[in-house]
Amino acid sequence: MTINDYQRQLTPAEIDAGAHRQFVGGFWDEMGALQFEFLKARGLMPHHVLADVGCGALRGGLRFVEYLDAGRYHGIDSNASLIEAGRHELAQARLEHKEAKLLVDERFALSRLGTRFDYAIAVSVFTHLPMNHIIKCLAETRQVLNPGAPFYASFFEAPGDAHLEPLRHAPGDVVSYFDLDPYHYSPGEIDFLAREAGVVAERVGEWGHPRDQRMWSFRSSGSA
Repeated sequence: MTINDYQRQLTPAEIDAGAHRQFVGGFWDEMGALQFEFLKARGLMPHHVLADVGCGALRGGLRFVEYLDAGRYHGIDSNASLIEAGRHELAQARLEHKEAKLLVDERFALSRLGTRFDYAIAVSVFTHLPMNHIIKCLAETRQVLNPGAPFYASFFEAPGDAHLEPLRHAPGDVVSYFDLDPYHYSPGEIDFLAREAGVVAERVGEWGHPRDQRMWSFRSSGSA
């Protein structure tokens, strides 16, 4: 899926029919459970405040909203129709009382949410972004994280810097590129992105993603 495809606005009829579940990449149940269990295993508790960056239609968000205390889940996405689809999912699951905060924003301005976060996560987001956009996202997120709080983000990894050849990832049979969406990045390039944004990167690695994305964590360079 390209960046331009992702910006297509789903119609209310498509949302009612559940088309958003495939639009965000499918694996609705599998990826929702994977994200949730990943953060729980790393200490996420109901009282924590979570930023879901590129939350889409709440594939993972539904599970986070159900688990977290009311008002603790915050989702941000550039696609307004997917935010509407997320509200639709919350209504279907009868989770409106959990007071999830959802924001449409194209520039990762998490400060608009008006709070600080204990955790942040971005799944299948940086795989669709060029370097400058990732640096901006990391820098914006750093400003709203509590000291020592982690920002977890998934990548398609490349074996070396400036890997110009396409890479096929298994499982999932996805092809990633150096200069096209979906993008791949080497560990050295991810470290560079982190330094430019004023954070420290740490490789988590394999975490069970069905399309072979690998997880990294980012923390403020002042608290790492």
